[in-house]
Amino acid sequence: MAEVAVNLLLEKLISFLNEEAQLQRDFKTEVADIKLELDFISSFLRDADARAATEDSNDSVKTWVKHIRAIAYSIEDVIDEYMLYVAKHRDPHGFMSFLKKVAGYIWSLKGKREMVSKIQELNRSVHEIGNKRRRLDINVADRGGSSRGHVDPRAALHFVESDALVGIESSRDELVGRLIDGDSMRTVVSLVGMGGLGKTTLAKTVYDDVKGHFDCHAWITVSQSNNMVERLRTMIRRFHEAKKELPPYGINDAIDAEELISKSREYLQYKRYVVVFDDVWSDDFWQVIQSALPENNNRSRIIITTRSMGVAEFCKQSCLVHVHNLQHLSLEMAQELLCRTAFRFDRQKECPSNLKDLSFEIARKCDGLPLAVVAIGGLLSTKDKDVFEWTRLNDNLSQQLKSNPHLAHVKTILSFSYHDLPHYLKSCFLYVGVFPRTHLIPVKKLIRLWIAEGLVKEKEEMTLEETAKAYLTSLINRSLVQVEWSDSTGRVRSCRAHDLIHEVLLSKLEELNLIQSSQASSNGAARYLWIDDNRACDLSRRNGNIQTHSIIFFNVQQLPEPLFERLSSNFKLLREVDFENAPLEYLPEEIGNLWHLRYLNLGHSKIKMLPRSIGKLHNLLTLDLKASLVHEIPDEIRHLSKLQYLRAYSIDYHSRYTIDTDQGATINGSVLGSLVSLEKLYYVEFRSQNGEHFDRELRRLKRLRKLGITKLKSDCGEALCGAIKQMHHLHALRISAAKEDEFLELESMSPPLSLHRLRLQGRLRTLPGWISELENLVKISLHWSKISDDSLKILGDLPKLLEFWLYEGYNGVELHFEQGKFKKLKHLALRCLYKLEKLIVDSGSLPCLENLVIGPSPLLQEVPTDICNLKCLRNLEFDDMPNEFAKRIMQVEGPDYWKVKGIPNVCFRYENRGLYSETYKLGDFRLHEYLT
Repeated sequence: MAEVAVNLLLEKLISFLNEEAQLQRDFKTEVADIKLELDFISSFLRDADARAATEDSNDSVKTWVKHIRAIAYSIEDVIDEYMLYVAKHRDPHGFMSFLKKVAGYIWSLKGKREMVSKIQELNRSVHEIGNKRRRLDINVADRGGSSRGHVDPRAALHFVESDALVGIESSRDELVGRLIDGDSMRTVVSLVGMGGLGKTTLAKTVYDDVKGHFDCHAWITVSQSNNMVERLRTMIRRFHEAKKELPPYGINDAIDAEELISKSREYLQYKRYVVVFDDVWSDDFWQVIQSALPENNNRSRIIITTRSMGVAEFCKQSCLVHVHNLQHLSLEMAQELLCRTAFRFDRQKECPSNLKDLSFEIARKCDGLPLAVVAIGGLLSTKDKDVFEWTRLNDNLSQQLKSNPHLAHVKTILSFSYHDLPHYLKSCFLYVGVFPRTHLIPVKKLIRLWIAEGLVKEKEEMTLEETAKAYLTSLINRSLVQVEWSDSTGRVRSCRAHDLIHEVLLSKLEELNLIQSSQASSNGAARYLWIDDNRACDLSRRNGNIQTHSIIFFNVQQLPEPLFERLSSNFKLLREVDFENAPLEYLPEEIGNLWHLRYLNLGHSKIKMLPRSIGKLHNLLTLDLKASLVHEIPDEIRHLSKLQYLRAYSIDYHSRYTIDTDQGATINGSVLGSLVSLEKLYYVEFRSQNGEHFDRELRRLKRLRKLGITKLKSDCGEALCGAIKQMHHLHALRISAAKEDEFLELESMSPPLSLHRLRLQGRLRTLPGWISELENLVKISLHWSKISDDSLKILGDLPKLLEFWLYEGYNGVELHFEQGKFKKLKHLALRCLYKLEKLIVDSGSLPCLENLVIGPSPLLQEVPTDICNLKCLRNLEFDDMPNEFAKRIMQVEGPDYWKVKGIPNVCFRYENRGLYSETYKLGDFRLHEYLT
């Protein structure tokens, strides 16, 4: 982690030296000297970090790493203090005026001496750290090697007893069939999943079953070694050993990869072979090894186990590939495996009834990970079979995973993936651990926090948010972060770390003093604080610490009164404050004192207005007011020139859905043009709306990726269209009219072809023709459009459209989905089409449709006949449809039941006296009662 801290600091120093430190020569000289020494030290840190993390590492290495990490944090804090000090003395009338005044008096103050003294002391410490490295002889080692005497805990996974094989039967049978039969071409089967999920166990079971069907076979454990020559040599030896043959003469002396590749190809050229490469980490491995495995059209097979989807996908460039994603065990399977392991030495080999509930509780904490289940089951097999022993283990499982030698290998194996990460992904991955274990993490929030904390590096032609999304994708592909929910267009909306991965992250965060739960006793010195309801009031009593960057509130019911005074005085270097769902009713002027603040989330709070001091937050990147009670943005926001993300709307949860359900906060259109860094702006209403605001101010926001405007007046439509022409990077657009029956005048719009999502709320005379040119559109929603002609047909030819919503969007009596149209559509919602009498779905239309929602449509008489031909349809929902319509498709007796009986999930939703909706599945006896 010292590597992470130093690399982040180096990026900060580069920016600082370029932008700020020219204001004081002494300070700049010291900072530049520090950077030079850290540049040299950083080249040794990746190896030193890895060595410090091992159990058998030298204590001096651990101490050296700890010291360099602490100094890196201290340097960063002094730089932040310096910037805050300068900002407080900055003249409000202009930067040039500020420079003149700085030269005259600021550096004669006591603050100058303190700042320079601090940075000089840290400079001496950095040089001493460098000298210690040389005395300790810490050098860049061969990371492909292993520690002397070190035993890889993964080796035991090759020798798993049959009792530990639970839940793999179907996967084993599928893979055996695929390996023995199938295509004559050389084929790769990739087993992908997080560490401990059972990839090696499954591969070994399958390999043992099939190797007799091949002319020769070999098993090679790859792991994190970079020595490709040794891997090639091992593979050739294993092929010969399996056939009880002597390896080729001179193979042990061969040092050239080309020579070994030739020997391998010569031996395998006319053979049907199967080879397993276990625990592959790098794409580069396949780039070399594929050349040693000839394509001989002899049904040869290659099995790869990996934690990285990137490795599995990489093989597709040159080979037929089948990717098999391993799944976590169900709770029932995990409990069965736990008991098999815990009672394997008992005569009955069964779980006693008095331990059954506890066995399920312990299995649940393993979160479906076989490695943990088997390890904990093995530990339980050494203990007395009584409730007291099992309860004690269950209550202290987290601590046991950290300290019990029987479970040490679980944490070690799971940690391998962390240590393999590049430094920029390590810091982002650690931040995932800041969220509580059971918390589903909204992706938008996680990404904005990463950016605010400075964990995302700028890349050419990419925004920071686009780069952050690429980071998250990489963590998902490495099986470190799990996707919890993706929308119908494939966007990941929430994620989390596996429970046991989360334990590893927490352990790392606490070891590095990066996190502190409000439940722990501490002096508040951690980088990140998460505050829950148990100790929220303690925050007001903390002395605070300059090191704290983030404060995130979770499930807090009450906040202390002097909170903001404490934040501005005791946590003056805060970068992120998240009050989402907190009972916050006002934001005082003191918030403006948090000059370093980059992220402020007031979503779902009770705040009604923002203070004018919001304009002092010159470094603010994210301001999130979603579902708060803020209805107006103060004009002082014009000073937030770095602001990238502004989400500001309230939601009426208590009334029926109307065009006013989501109300954008009003903003003075004349200040909007100052927010030149904005990338996302939604949803806002322009105060005293006129075309000039759009024509002059909105068109200046050329970096916008997402735009949402509410209460648009008809006479401003053309001006808005002109502004949008300048937004060449726009991905998502939502426009809402002032009233449901007011027309949206958007015919002259020419949005960029990059537009992915479009939502129009308000009357349309016809569907604008420019929509047919949006070849990248994946989602379109039309609300209250009330189109009555056949212009909707143009949507059927959009090549990437996945989701289509109509809500009072069509006034025709017949809606026809023609053959060959909507080829990619997965989700279709036909809501509130009150004049619709007939719905026609041609055979061959909507071939990929998975979800269909219909209703209320009181005049619709029957389900389309060809709905039974929608082979991919999984969910069919009818909302507030007439009773007679529902009776026609009732199970067995309904005359139209045959049309829907092949659809896995058919349900009806009815409003209950306008208060809430009740959902009934087809076949539910309550549905029959409701309809009769």
